[in-house]
Amino acid sequence: MAFDNILVVCVGNICRSPIAEALLKEQYPQKRIDSAGLSAVVGNPVDPKSQAVMDPYNIDMSHHVAKQVDEKLVMRADIIFTMSDGQTKWIEERWPYCRGKTFKIGHWIDKEVADPYQHDISLFEIARQDIVDSLKLWTDKIS
Repeated sequence: MAFDNILVVCVGNICRSPIAEALLKEQYPQKRIDSAGLSAVVGNPVDPKSQAVMDPYNIDMSHHVAKQVDEKLVMRADIIFTMSDGQTKWIEERWPYCRGKTFKIGHWIDKEVADPYQHDISLFEIARQDIVDSLKLWTDKIS
């Protein structure tokens, strides 16, 4: 199974999912990667602290605009990454056909990526590292 359309979701689509989206785009430039929020801060740019933790890796997220997850996005996705079991459940309850293609990004290490929103930059760094660690274990499945 090739995962050519990857969707990443979090709550606001300004902290965690843009980080995961940017990291996936860096690793898989040939794939279609998108992100959205379960209750998105629609139209907002990425949180400045999220950008700050990506700066050392020369990853620019200035083009990011937060958007709400919708049926079109989930239908197009081959795989959907969430940040928590609760978010996976939220998607599967709304769109039952997403069962089996919606996974917590930290599935293989049984880790939820904590929401750093309105917290110190150190929590953004932890979230970024958790996403990096989680994505490593998806490499052989995505490639």
